[in-house]
Amino acid sequence: MDNQNIELITRLVIEAMQKQTAAGDGYLVPVGVSARHVHLTQEHLEILFGKGYQLTRKKELMGGQFASNEQVTIVGLKLRAIENVRILGPCRSASQVEISATDAVRLGVRAPIRQSGDLKGSAPIAVVGPKGVLYLEEGCIVAQRHIHMSPADAMAAGVSNGQEVAVRADNDRGTVFQHVIIRVDESFQLEMHLDTDEANAAGIGPGSTVRIVK
Repeated sequence: MDNQNIELITRLVIEAMQKQTAAGDGYLVPVGVSARHVHLTQEHLEILFGKGYQLTRKKELMGGQFASNEQVTIVGLKLRAIENVRILGPCRSASQVEISATDAVRLGVRAPIRQSGDLKGSAPIAVVGPKGVLYLEEGCIVAQRHIHMSPADAMAAGVSNGQEVAVRADNDRGTVFQHVIIRVDESFQLEMHLDTDEANAAGIGPGSTVRIVK
């Protein structure tokens, strides 16, 4: 690493630490509420939408991901369905359906709480598209709450990739979330992801923040 990059990283860390110090006790993190969504392999996308189909972009997300215009219906074991579930791109090496615990009850599936990509032994689910139907023997999860961070933010907060922390919401509910996974990557922007159940229970909405209180 050359001196210019070292100076840049050092400056970013110092600026982040100064902002956090001014903000008060605990490292301040903005919150994003993650609604139910689907990730697909290219093979599975083509089963649902037709041979050679490509996702079209609706909104750019962090880490090179995007919300697509394409939506599907997910169906549980008791033939209970939820329509208009958005697909996130780009395509992945394994298909995955992320829902809330309330969705799991509605669908009649036993979706475990897992980190994204940890699918072994997860719940089965069916996905219905305009051109076909896909049955996943495993792949349906409730996403474990987590915080996306850049390396500079992780250094300033004193945390590392894969670490579990607790965070506190300083609002009327005063909720403390345990078992929050830190995820660090150069492409990430600082943001905690909660599902809709967690956000509603804690009184968290757009523009909310939490503090890391390890």
